Amino acid sequence: MDYVSALVPPVVMAVLFIGVIRVIVKTQGGSNKTKEDAAVDAALQRAETARQASRPAHEA
Repeated sequence: MDYVSALVPPVVMAVLFIGVIRVIVKTQGGSNKTKEDAAVDAALQRAETARQASRPAHEA
């Protein structure tokens, strides 16, 4: 019976790991990709705008 208790934790971790990988792969692409790309583009635009706004006028 000791071998069963020794094998349960690695098996549980393997199942959970496979589940996480499947979720990651499943959520890539499709309509989610467009939404994620738009969010990244918006964040980059905000960062660029903030950087330009903090720049003194004589450096522009």
